[in-house]
Amino acid sequence: MGSLCGNLAVLLLFLSPLMHSHLFARASTSSPPTTRKEIIIMNDFTLVNTSTDYDDYSIIPEVVPSVKHPRLHNEPGTTACNYNSCLENQEPCEMIKAREGCLCPGRSGEDRPPHAPRIQALQPITTGESAGKVEVQWCAPDSDVSSYKVIVEGGGSDLEFGNGARRGMVGYLEVGTKVCVEAINKAGHSGYSDFSCKRYERPESLELKLLAGVIGGGIVLILLLIIVAVVLCRRKMCQKAQRESVSGLGNPSYKSERAS
Repeated sequence: MGSLCGNLAVLLLFLSPLMHSHLFARASTSSPPTTRKEIIIMNDFTLVNTSTDYDDYSIIPEVVPSVKHPRLHNEPGTTACNYNSCLENQEPCEMIKAREGCLCPGRSGEDRPPHAPRIQALQPITTGESAGKVEVQWCAPDSDVSSYKVIVEGGGSDLEFGNGARRGMVGYLEVGTKVCVEAINKAGHSGYSDFSCKRYERPESLELKLLAGVIGGGIVLILLLIIVAVVLCRRKMCQKAQRESVSGLGNPSYKSERAS
């Protein structure tokens, strides 16, 4: 009996490694292979394809950041030229560009009709020999211009000015008169637009503003005086009533009447 049990124990020890290796092989063949999903990394990084299957998870794909080049400010050719299209008889923007290396606004050439200029104001003259007359002020368009023409509604002949002009006298105008400015070059002239025409409106004079201020201040002063007078009168009436009540209490006839 003892020898039989010993033989069975030896047989089990011999078969156990074979069974273990067989079960492990079946489990490894039945389970699906593990794969890594594809990852695409964006936002300031270069694309790295990590779709390769990695059995060793200690390998980490390298992420290479993209190189950014900072924009340098105040470089030649990146700043706008100090040029104002509304100033009269100033240096052309092309000459400023050649000297300073700045940028000029885009301009249409002489082979195309110019864009319409923009009227800044219809300003009345208040002093000097031209007092009462109106001066028109405009800004140049982004086009090559050889001259300007000012047209007054209901007026006589049109007024012409050179390409460096930005203002011109149009004489005496009635309120509501329409004034337009045209730009001219070899290819033609600009048409009318909402910003190249303007109707004259008489501005309020300084004397009228001062008069209105004086009248308003006088009205406010009168109201303050009335309020002060009413307050003083009420105060005097209250003081008088208090004095009369005190004098009545000190009168003997007033006391005898109260006793009876």
